[in-house]
Amino acid sequence: MTIYILGISCFYHDSAAALIKDGEIIAAAQEERFTRKKHDFNFPENAVNFCLEKGGITKRDLSFTAFYDKPLLKFERILLTYLSYAPIGFRSFHKAIPLWIKERLWMRPLIAEKLGYEGKILFAEHHESHASSAFYPSPFQEAAILTMDGVGEWATASFGVGKDNDFDLQHEIRFPHSLGLLYSAFTYYAGFKVNSAEYKLMGLAPYGEPAYVDLIFRELIDLKEDGSFRLNMKYFNYCTGLTMTNKRFNKLFGGPPRKPETEITQREMDLARSVQAVTEEVMLRAAKHIHAVTGQKNLCLAGGVALNCVGNGKILKQGPFERIWIQPAAGDAGGAIGAALRIWYKYLGNKRDADNAKDSQKGSYLGPEYTDGYIENYLKKNDIPYEKYSRADLLSKTAGLIADNKIIGWFQGRMEFGPRALGARSIIGDARSSDMQSRMNLKIKFRESFRPFAPTALAEKAGDYFDIDCESPYMLLVANVKNGHLKSRPAEEPKGFGRLKIIRSDIPAVTHVDSSARVQTVSTGCGNEIYYELLREVDKKTGCPVIINTSFNVRGEPIVCSPEDAYRCFMRTDMDYLAIGSFILDKKAQPEERHEIKEHFELD
Repeated sequence: MTIYILGISCFYHDSAAALIKDGEIIAAAQEERFTRKKHDFNFPENAVNFCLEKGGITKRDLSFTAFYDKPLLKFERILLTYLSYAPIGFRSFHKAIPLWIKERLWMRPLIAEKLGYEGKILFAEHHESHASSAFYPSPFQEAAILTMDGVGEWATASFGVGKDNDFDLQHEIRFPHSLGLLYSAFTYYAGFKVNSAEYKLMGLAPYGEPAYVDLIFRELIDLKEDGSFRLNMKYFNYCTGLTMTNKRFNKLFGGPPRKPETEITQREMDLARSVQAVTEEVMLRAAKHIHAVTGQKNLCLAGGVALNCVGNGKILKQGPFERIWIQPAAGDAGGAIGAALRIWYKYLGNKRDADNAKDSQKGSYLGPEYTDGYIENYLKKNDIPYEKYSRADLLSKTAGLIADNKIIGWFQGRMEFGPRALGARSIIGDARSSDMQSRMNLKIKFRESFRPFAPTALAEKAGDYFDIDCESPYMLLVANVKNGHLKSRPAEEPKGFGRLKIIRSDIPAVTHVDSSARVQTVSTGCGNEIYYELLREVDKKTGCPVIINTSFNVRGEPIVCSPEDAYRCFMRTDMDYLAIGSFILDKKAQPEERHEIKEHFELD
């Protein structure tokens, strides 16, 4: 009998659903992609429906439904935290508790009602779900596991060892001591949105100086040699308040938090650089300790902190592990996959065979796809001008446009699962272009000018350009651009955003100000063959196997899911062309009335 397991994560941020068929990941998607509400945390009804449809089943065919954390344990932590600080925090308590009493405590009946489902509903602990999502899809039969995030029920970090079809999380750090929440506190203080814009802080860090590192270690975090730590809670407000930091924190760092959308100053740059350095040190010490304790050669990572690709790169380069594998949907969304796989392997006791070479995440191309018939019907129905091409001609045409410094919306195959665009829902361009970064940031993405873009490189040639000796299919590792491609630096570098004006390499569009890049490698058999073929065609035309790749969306919106989303985004930006399925749309050929007013974007 075929066993179908539905995994669900929701009600905190990045709700998602995943479907497992006899241990194989069939489908996974975040709810935000369907509702168009960024980081949608509501019950993932649309994502569930997609997963069932992709699996060709109905809710009655499900053998189990798995939820990614344990609401009673989480409620216990929330309640005990408020009681510990009472009467401080009453406003926050008054806001949070009714949600739990009315809805979140009753997850089993809620899931049953939402799904119209009468089968078994099982629950995994939050970090158990993260660990499952890291170990089970990995290529390793045996590995150490490290999970780090804001907070689950009580745990904020855990480590252990996975072997065959099981794992044991041996140690954990508990709330309120949290590396994820420390990073989010600085995200908040720098004027960015918590649980949404931590990656902005990471992107801002290279513009600053590590001026506050000693202060952070002296006042905020007591870090031990083994990577364990305690935070000085007198500076933080997240246990009881509606903000992350308090007045003591403000005094320590010389003023109130930056107001969102105001000018970013050198202080914010230095704060970002400092907390990034601290985070990397915690991650590296933890990895070294885990290696010493477990004796494992391989490491699997998940949890929101595992999206810190600079820290991941440090573990790979400076850490003792031979290989690492990071769940591409490392945040809460990936918990849906983890919870479902935990039921298959641990609860049902099924055998697991990993080949030590290839993971089972399928390139994370696990979302919806659209046929040429669907796309052409949409284009014709809406009188949208287009040209249809054979596969070979589509690739040649697109590569030629990239070589001609055009910006292209690239919509092909199944949508990615996780926060990164990996060449299915991407905006692409010429990495050799000196003005591409500013054009994309200001006229395409409508976002801060300092934000870096990632390169996609042919796996077999990535080592020629970047200091990386392994594949990086999920864009979760940062590596330096190799010296042979770097330009000479000026004798005296400007500070802050003045660094943006310096051409640092012969692929300047994807070279960050510290000469690093968040690399995605693409190989044949990766699950996205057309993207691989495009890179080969670009290499033929330009002599460069690297292109710029950013997510197909604008600031404040999720990555596009459908052809309708793609066309709307295409017309609201200064993209030059849209390559969607077998079709290419030229912006100049589109009716003038379709060009929407770009100022109407909701900015995050």
